[in-house]
This record gives sequence, structure tokens and C-alpha cells, in this order.
Amino acid sequence: MSDVDDPVARLKRLDCCAVSDALDKLGLADRVASGLEQRSTARRIAGRVITLKLLPASDVTPAAGAPRHLGTTAVELAQAGTIIVVEQRTGIDAGCWGGILTLGAKLKGVAGVIADGPVRDIDEARAYDFPIFCRALTARTARGRVAEARTNLPVKIGTVDVRPGDYAIADASGAAFIPAAQIERILDAAEAIAGREALMAKALLAGRPIAQVMGADYEHMLR
Repeated sequence: MSDVDDPVARLKRLDCCAVSDALDKLGLADRVASGLEQRSTARRIAGRVITLKLLPASDVTPAAGAPRHLGTTAVELAQAGTIIVVEQRTGIDAGCWGGILTLGAKLKGVAGVIADGPVRDIDEARAYDFPIFCRALTARTARGRVAEARTNLPVKIGTVDVRPGDYAIADASGAAFIPAAQIERILDAAEAIAGREALMAKALLAGRPIAQVMGADYEHMLR
């Protein structure tokens, strides 16, 4: 598949704000999550997602056999370029992702992690140059506090319902999640918006007054 046809390649050329504007334009504004800070790199990430939901450890019945640490199934299922999306909305101060998981994901070629919850070992993620976006940081272990409830089933990030195989983009402005069935129309709209804004920037650099550049054309862009 060429870059022209590859949704992930197209998504990587955009930023979260352009995608957010496209979602607004198409009546899908509820697909954007704010407050997930860029903690370990300055890189934007974009790709398809694997999902992981955590619950209080007391609410999860341990599986038979050897113990399996949270997140390891997601790492094993991941392909190069995958984004792992974690829901840890328990209110418990416990890491939903940590250093060994980061190294395993890095070695697997995972693009990054988006976590609605606390992450620990962030210095290791920085050392590995591995992108993590999360709600908070902590030093507290997950052991005995939270546990994996399910992998690759729907999760909620902020107010957004995210399904396995959806697309995600995250940068310092926020994170957006795009249903797989909507990806082409969202990309088309986002690319058109980004193109128009590039022309506006060119006009500013050429000396055109900003009030003219950011007039009706800008205000009505999402209609």
C-alpha cells in the first residue's frame, strides 16, 4: 500500500488539532480527549490501537496458571506501529504502565502508549525515547492494587469510547480517536483543513494583515 492510500501514513502527516477540527466539522467532536499529557518525548504518534482495561485488583479473578502481569498480552499482540491505549479509571494511585513494559513495547516497535490513568517509571520511557501520553504520574506499583480486566475490548478514555482497531493520534495538544469505519472521511476533512491553514500561514508570511487572513474564510472553515 502506498502512502497515498495508507491511512496511518496520512494520519502521521497531520496534527491532533487538524483532526479535532475535522471531527468537529463532521459532528464527531466527542472523539477528542484532553488532559493526556505528553510525558516522555516531544514526538507525535499516530496509528491503530490495541486496548487494555484495568480494574481494582480485588475485582479481577486471577486466571489459572502462572500469574500474568497487566499489559503483557497487549505487548505480545502488538505489531510495529501499534498504539496501546490503557483505561485505568479506578481512582487508585497505581501505575497502569511501567518501565519493563515500556522496554518490551519499544523492542516490539510499538508507536507509543496513551493511558487514562497514572504511569510510572517515566524516566525509563524518556531514556528509551518511547512516547507516553497519560493523565498522571506515580511511583506506586500496580501489584496488589490494579489488574488487567481485559485486552482488545472496548475502553473509555476521558469521555471517548475506543475500540480495538480504531485509529489514534496524540501530540502535546491532546489525543483523538477515530473509528475505523470513519477514517477516510476524517482524513479527507483534516487534510483539507490543514491545506487551507497552510495557505493562511503563507499569506501572513507574504505580509497580508492577520485580520484579513483570519476573517470569514477561517471562521467558517468548519461549516
